[in-house]
Amino acid sequence: MCNDINILAIESSCDETAAAVIRNGREVRSNIISSQIALHTLYGGVVPEIASRKHIERINQTIEEALEEAGATLEEMDAIAVTYGPGLVGALLVGVAEAKAIAYGAKKPLVGVHHIEGHISANYIENKDLEPPFMCLVVSGGHTHLVNVKDYGTYEILGKTRDDAAGEAFDKVARAIGLGYPGGPKIEKKAKEGDPFAISFPRAKVADGPYDFSFSGLKSAVLNYINGCKMKNEEINDANIAASFQQAVSDVLVEHGIRAAKEHNVKKFAIAGGVAANATLREALKSACEKEGIRFYHPSPIFCTDNAAMIGVAGYYEYLAGTRSGWDLNAIPNLKLGER
Repeated sequence: MCNDINILAIESSCDETAAAVIRNGREVRSNIISSQIALHTLYGGVVPEIASRKHIERINQTIEEALEEAGATLEEMDAIAVTYGPGLVGALLVGVAEAKAIAYGAKKPLVGVHHIEGHISANYIENKDLEPPFMCLVVSGGHTHLVNVKDYGTYEILGKTRDDAAGEAFDKVARAIGLGYPGGPKIEKKAKEGDPFAISFPRAKVADGPYDFSFSGLKSAVLNYINGCKMKNEEINDANIAASFQQAVSDVLVEHGIRAAKEHNVKKFAIAGGVAANATLREALKSACEKEGIRFYHPSPIFCTDNAAMIGVAGYYEYLAGTRSGWDLNAIPNLKLGER
């Protein structure tokens, strides 16, 4: 069809160099991800300078692979979409500079995309019937947001973390019990061997923010429990710690999310971000939504972690809305959702 809209998308906000080609906002023609996990595992977490350097090394090849896998050419693209925040400033700059150069050289419109908007938009890829309004819980290494998605590109943040993001807490607890990086998948795997109710860890509530989250106290409770066991020469059961911690995080996320959906009379609930790949959280949300008569949506795990397909989908809807970025587009590491 001659009226198809194809978006070339670039994502480099953290430690994944990614490029994708998206057609009409819902069809993924290609989604190439060059991961740096093995490299950063050596350091126990993402090293920003190394991440930026690796983005520079990989970004051209990743874009070429995306176009090749899609069987497309740059000339066929209607716009170039790129993450410009939030994220690591050096990493973001690599993607933004690349996208600006390509858009300028190929005479294509440039569309800057918010990273969290990308995560939310990942739900559109496989759920063809999903349209706003709906509630979305965004849980990743850097963000924990409860967002009322009123329309494409129109968001109301109802709640967010006051301290650690959920994924950040996973990483820190995983490090504390010797599982290493990345913490999310390793905690989930270890938790399968443990009892989620073996240890009573706290479920924090924020008095002046009923939809807000706080995971710093939970993280500290885990560390204090481990230190207490060491001082008393008691056995430390890593599996029980992992399972009980994961259950505590899941309980808080589900309680806040369902409460928001009910109080805002929203009958559709979606989850997004790296922690959205956690099976325990998914099952808990699915069960809670079924109980309340709410339809539950989630992306496949490949679209939960950072990828360019989600940026292409968000970019498509921004493109339709008339969003065009200038050549002065810059990386904004602390960009708030809804800002431009």
